[in-house]
Amino acid sequence: MKLVRYGAVRREKPGVLDSDGRIRDLSGAVRDITGEFLSAATLASLRNLDITKLPIVSADMQRLGPCVGGVGKFVCIGLNYSDHAAEAGMKVPSEPVIFMKATSAICGPNDDIMIPRGSTKMDWEVELGVVIGTSAKYVSEADAMSRVAGYCVVNDISERAFQLEGTGQWVKGKSADTFGPIGPWLVTADEVPYPQNLKLWLEVDGHRYQNGSTRTMIVGVRQLVSYVSRFMSLQPGDIIATGTPPGTGVGQRPQVFLKAGNRMRLGVEGLGEQNQLVVAENA
Repeated sequence: MKLVRYGAVRREKPGVLDSDGRIRDLSGAVRDITGEFLSAATLASLRNLDITKLPIVSADMQRLGPCVGGVGKFVCIGLNYSDHAAEAGMKVPSEPVIFMKATSAICGPNDDIMIPRGSTKMDWEVELGVVIGTSAKYVSEADAMSRVAGYCVVNDISERAFQLEGTGQWVKGKSADTFGPIGPWLVTADEVPYPQNLKLWLEVDGHRYQNGSTRTMIVGVRQLVSYVSRFMSLQPGDIIATGTPPGTGVGQRPQVFLKAGNRMRLGVEGLGEQNQLVVAENA
């Protein structure tokens, strides 16, 4: 299934895509697409619905919101592609680098991306997002995938000066409002049986900067879910952004950073596309 949240900001409703790509309203079955409704049992009941009998969402309601609501934790993995670590001039870590992104950064997949005040080095990162469906604490690698509800596209927008200069705290460079577009859909895990062979790509103003594959991740989804659960419990609705392939702005020679008026398009194979306009925060 491809689950969506649609409608006005902070008033999104649950939906599902039908075989023709139309949004069908799920409000009669679930209140929202949040952790509360991502258990295996609930997802199984949704799969048993006759989607063709659900109401079609009208065009004027079709703004796509974040594909998961009420996210408790937005966990990110840094330097998880060896070629991206090389372009950033950093060593491949001996074990996964974990940092957090503020959940207030989360926005819809096609919402405008705002340049925060003082920003000089705003960058992009297309990533595979893993959405937790069942609580995980000290979960084994063998059992880790049973805790995954599905997957989504993440654009881990980053302000490199905030992230790496001054006190060098990554969370500062990752957490501005609109720096966490997720979606367009939450694709349930049964439709992505092997997440380690998905193409990822990102373009800015039609120029393709990132063109990679989850095949080259240093640590895969199974291992990441298990590893993260050693340090914090993962709850339904939590998201893990699994790292980005090479082609970020900071890795270009000369470096390229986002400016007002730029448009990003990005996607992950089978998980849909995002399309965002970059705007000044006071615009």
